[in-house]
Amino acid sequence: MFRLNAIGLAVACLAASPAFALSQGEYRFNGFGTLGITHLGGEEEGRSYGIHGQTNDSWRGDELSKLGGQFQYGLSDRLNLTTQVTVKAEQDTWKANLEWAYLSFQATDRLTLRAGRLRIPVYMYSETLDVGFTYPWLRLPDEIYHQVQISNYEGVDFIYSMPVSYGSVSVQAFGGQAEDREQFAYDQMFDMDYKKVVGANIKLDTHGYGSFRLAYSEASLNMTMPHLAPLGMADVANDVKGKFTSIGHQYDQGSWLAASEATRLVVEGPTPTKDAFYLMGGHRFGDFLGHVTYAQLDEENSGRQVSWTYGLNYSLTSNVVLKGEYKRVDTSDGGQGVFVQSGGEYISDLLAGTSRTFDGDIISVGLDFVF
Repeated sequence: MFRLNAIGLAVACLAASPAFALSQGEYRFNGFGTLGITHLGGEEEGRSYGIHGQTNDSWRGDELSKLGGQFQYGLSDRLNLTTQVTVKAEQDTWKANLEWAYLSFQATDRLTLRAGRLRIPVYMYSETLDVGFTYPWLRLPDEIYHQVQISNYEGVDFIYSMPVSYGSVSVQAFGGQAEDREQFAYDQMFDMDYKKVVGANIKLDTHGYGSFRLAYSEASLNMTMPHLAPLGMADVANDVKGKFTSIGHQYDQGSWLAASEATRLVVEGPTPTKDAFYLMGGHRFGDFLGHVTYAQLDEENSGRQVSWTYGLNYSLTSNVVLKGEYKRVDTSDGGQGVFVQSGGEYISDLLAGTSRTFDGDIISVGLDFVF
């Protein structure tokens, strides 16, 4: 029982919950990671898939694998320091990343103020984005989780929590900026600035119906793609407003679990609006967890991607989970979805007035762990 409680505490701390503030002089260190490989199969060759195009027809571990650590220190009974560092691959290069570095002040039992480098909370799983142990998949549903590629920003936020008769409610509001971030598009990395980042979310945790979350964020975007200059599209974004809305639900009563999330991404200009959602259901059989996910991504006037994911997990120990997944992905109506096309191919298709669709079978196997 102690071991299970210790792992639960570690996961809660990695989620940066204000409920686990430290007293002066206390410190805490937690680690997490994933060791995994993935492969894209199917009839077509030469294509790739994923946020950084790392999934292709070779067995590769650089998209799924990562290692991280989080350190917290109590500067006073109300003021804490939190840092989180990860090591993971961006395209073909492994990099160390300072994900979090912030001060948190417990103003009251219900109100927490934070300032520094913080996780940008656009998704339901944003706070534990790199901690695969906290969700059933090896790959978070790509249809949603590829859209906003920045994971943190420099700024401030506040979190206010209060109990209610049917559970608890927490409200978070934030603001800041994220400059000189890297954005993957058309098989290359580009510099992108997110200015005037603001947003808010509200979460309701119920006693018997799971948790519900509604979030909205927006930013002023600046991005240049030199290889699109022949089309007069080099300045992809110049002080353009991007808006992201999401709604989600999580349920886990021990044997049965479910998760669902729906999002809308709107960027001013020629970029198509993206609507996406997924529905996941799962059941535990002793140390095994089986789960099924349907996901869909629609790009305005640019086609659709749909996928089915079938997963089976096995708890090797209380802090190590072996996961296996099969994902079938199809695109239609000229949509590329999360498949990657190079800038040269994209320009050629535009000039020829043609578009390509892709499909494939993705197999992923790996270990998620916390300590």
